[in-house]
Amino acid sequence: MAKILIIDDEEMMCATLSTLVGRKKHVATSAMTLKEGTELAVNGDFDVVFLDVKMPDGNGLDALPTIEASPSNPEVIIMTGFGDPNGAELAIKCGAWDYIEKGFSIKEITLSLERALQYRKEKQEADHKRKPVRLQRKNIIGNSPALNKCLDMVAQAAESDANVFITGETGTGKELFARAVYENSLRSEENFVVVDCTSLPETLVESLLFGHEKGSFTGADRAQSGLVRQAHKGTLFLDEVGELPMSLQKSFLRVLQEHRFRPVGSNKEVESEFRLIAATNRDLDAMVESGEFRSDLLFRLRTFIIELPPLRERREDIKELARYNIDKFCNQYGLDSKGFSPEFLETLINYPWPGNVREFVNTLERSLTTARFDQTLYPKHLPSHIRVQVRRAEMEAGSSEPAEESKLVIGSLPKLQEFRDKIYAQAEKEYLLELMEVTGENIPEACRISGLSQSRLYALLKKNSISRTD
Repeated sequence: MAKILIIDDEEMMCATLSTLVGRKKHVATSAMTLKEGTELAVNGDFDVVFLDVKMPDGNGLDALPTIEASPSNPEVIIMTGFGDPNGAELAIKCGAWDYIEKGFSIKEITLSLERALQYRKEKQEADHKRKPVRLQRKNIIGNSPALNKCLDMVAQAAESDANVFITGETGTGKELFARAVYENSLRSEENFVVVDCTSLPETLVESLLFGHEKGSFTGADRAQSGLVRQAHKGTLFLDEVGELPMSLQKSFLRVLQEHRFRPVGSNKEVESEFRLIAATNRDLDAMVESGEFRSDLLFRLRTFIIELPPLRERREDIKELARYNIDKFCNQYGLDSKGFSPEFLETLINYPWPGNVREFVNTLERSLTTARFDQTLYPKHLPSHIRVQVRRAEMEAGSSEPAEESKLVIGSLPKLQEFRDKIYAQAEKEYLLELMEVTGENIPEACRISGLSQSRLYALLKKNSISRTD
């Protein structure tokens, strides 16, 4: 007998689903507000949750991560009265079991419920048989639902040899997660070879990847094994794989298929049996459409996908991240541990962090340098562009408009993704301007602070029309 939670503001819908659940000898509980339903899910023990999207006190999709992360970890079936393909995509990406429109048939909803319960039972049985393993997660800090979901994916990926494809914005920690997959896998005792595709010189790229024989080109005074061969029996990590030259993509596809290749200048093939992990912050589907990336290579790369959330979508981790990194820097510089003022943490939490964890960590290091021997960190220790943007957002949110004017503003609002892109672009430019000012336009120092490669930094400076004075 399963326990089912129904979160819907329509009495008729709650009654209909309760009757259906009762006929299947299960127990139904109903909630007519999102707040009440979320509280029941978090504090109760449920197997399946029917969740309406359009609730009087919020959007059901916003509560989906919280409900899924509740102690009973229920399967969630999203319901809506409005056909919305984007909503369906978002629900499934967030981990919903199913997405159905109201007006469904009894057969349709019954099948969805039965399949969800069957899956849940099999998953629980498998979890019971699986021996508990302590996941190695070096430098991956936080316990938010979004982060824990990614760590669950790491644990799953580590159990197989399938290719892993890690996506996420710049600075979300793609290499950290790649290393976590490697360190928890059966290949953890072998090599972990990193290939930064943004720094591969086109004239030497084949030699660097596949190696070369002595005398195969000018300057080849001795034979050299390439990075692919060095990963034999270990793990090969292609960072920013979207930057892999088009001329090399076909060759690399064959390496993935055959695990054999021919070094430059050699007439013999060499074997390399490696596990591949690839990462990118680019939209490879769009690159395929524009002819910049091979579709067959993308299919090969995307066997097992881990999508890393930006820091702004896991703000619950910011306090823990700040404590961990400030303590690390204090120990590194021989300083006493620092305290945080509430306003300091509030500013960290409210800033959107376009550079994600990388920008966050670099900002903390700079703040600590500014604070020097102060015992407590305050907002004044943060870079000015961060304080200005947070304060401006607070003032704009606090301003009130007459009812009619408010309607006009709401009607002219851009799409959420367009708004995010605008804010991201603005924050990115402000960060780069501050970076150039702090480092005195010293490119090597700017690369060290930002964590960017020189080629990537130059590209971002050009994109934002930021010129150097020298």
